[in-house]
Amino acid sequence: MRHPTPRTTTRAVLAVGSVVGSIVLATAAPALAHDGGAGGGHDDHDHGRPGSSHTQPLTPRTHFVMAADGSSGARPDGAGIPNIDSVKKTIATYYGDPGTGLADRTSSPYVSEMTRLTKHLRDGLRHAYARAERAGKKPAIVLDADDTTLWTYDMEVGDMKFVFDPVRQDYWVQNQLFPATPGMTALVNEADAMGFTIFGLTGRGATQKDATLGNLKDVGYNAFTPDHYFTKWAGSTPPAYITCATEKCTTVEYKAGTRKHIERDLGYDIVLNIGDQWSDLQGGHADRTVKLPNPTYYLPSPNLPGVKEPRLSPRTHFTMKPDGSSGRTQGGEGIPNIDSVKKTIATYYGDPGTGIADKARSPYITELAALERRTAAHLVEACRQGQRRGARPAVVLDADDTTLWTYDMEVADMKFVFNPTRQDYWVQNKLFPATPGMPSLVEAVARSGCTVIGLTGRNTGQKAATIANLHEQGYPQFTDALYFTKWRSGEQPPAYMQGHCVAYPTCTTIEYKSTTRAHIEKDLGYDVVGNLGDQFSDLVGGHADRAVKLPNPTYYLP
Repeated sequence: MRHPTPRTTTRAVLAVGSVVGSIVLATAAPALAHDGGAGGGHDDHDHGRPGSSHTQPLTPRTHFVMAADGSSGARPDGAGIPNIDSVKKTIATYYGDPGTGLADRTSSPYVSEMTRLTKHLRDGLRHAYARAERAGKKPAIVLDADDTTLWTYDMEVGDMKFVFDPVRQDYWVQNQLFPATPGMTALVNEADAMGFTIFGLTGRGATQKDATLGNLKDVGYNAFTPDHYFTKWAGSTPPAYITCATEKCTTVEYKAGTRKHIERDLGYDIVLNIGDQWSDLQGGHADRTVKLPNPTYYLPSPNLPGVKEPRLSPRTHFTMKPDGSSGRTQGGEGIPNIDSVKKTIATYYGDPGTGIADKARSPYITELAALERRTAAHLVEACRQGQRRGARPAVVLDADDTTLWTYDMEVADMKFVFNPTRQDYWVQNKLFPATPGMPSLVEAVARSGCTVIGLTGRNTGQKAATIANLHEQGYPQFTDALYFTKWRSGEQPPAYMQGHCVAYPTCTTIEYKSTTRAHIEKDLGYDVVGNLGDQFSDLVGGHADRAVKLPNPTYYLP
């Protein structure tokens, strides 16, 4: 799993490009950071001058409404999208993953939840079997494979980093590398011993059937047999018992049709159908369905025509703290599914699925344009007043996703898996477009008498390229003398940093940025009337009259 911490020394992410029109300098309330309510990731401070009336707690939002299909991204509300780095941390906590991409197989919130769930199912097996027998039926249980009987977390996270790779998946399958899903071997074996017929029904392909059965046997399942194990057929022709609306069958058509075949053609009564995806369960032909928790991927499928099963649908309301700690308390269904988060982010940036943001129109651009109009109105007036007073007013701006836009790198190139080598390539080759609308805002404050100052977590070796990229994208106001970058490992921090970092010469983002703003004001003699950034850590720590948070759900740097 990617840790966001290294980005404090070499930053880059989010994307899209071109400027959104001219900023309207209308009178409006200033745009400040969202009030995230309880559970934010930072302590509450007075983030402006003492006694300032313009401060709000600079903490991330913790309550979210998100549809599973990504449509919630159509709202111009970036803070309302669960931040993908926070989602990854929450998932890691839930699975007991210490940051290696490997789940704790003995003790974790996930293991505890699965233990409770499977115990409850086991307690009801005998009653369910007896009821079926009294009715003269042959009782059966149907189970999916991945994350129902075999556990894929280490592959999904440790190997693939949440980016599905069919070649790697086939490697794991053919080499039978998956452990059993916690609690499931005992459930299945107990049901088998009681007399239930056990069926497997998976979306894995026919070429993976033998290896899947071998893996199941290796990890302790006694009940699965080739004649009772259904995999997706090879080629384009489905079995005669499957009916599909188009040439390509949906997951629900395949799985519901197979369950219908088990019941009507083979004569069984499916007492229980267990899966980790809603598409494993939709379409009927089971007395009872059980959804196992899995926030690590989402495989949706349209339901059968005319079939409505509203209870078999994902949750839409979530509570998630930014530090990942909610993974200890929310349960698997209470964690935003990472695939749904990716789809929501794509919708927000107008990304059609290529990893490239729409540079002209999107909910992100709409939100940013409104934010810039409100912010410019205040800052222009503050700059003019400061100039008249001789106060040397200045505006401080972060780089990534404040002045330069990194979405295309973050998504199309890195697929949300930060790579410092690729980031440096993008930086040195000056590949970032301007954050939409920001050249106009910077020009407006400069014309109104403010000095423009850059303050970024990018390192000293990236300073020249960053300033050149800014100049190419319409920011001539940034200068080498007033562009602050972070020192690299082995380099001496600036003298003004001494005494301001707990682990000096290593400094946190907040220590580095707040101390640099103090230096700008106290040593260089400027009055920072506005501080703009896409991360809360760009803004916390004071030494600015006004802190302005730009939307960015694509990474989180606490």
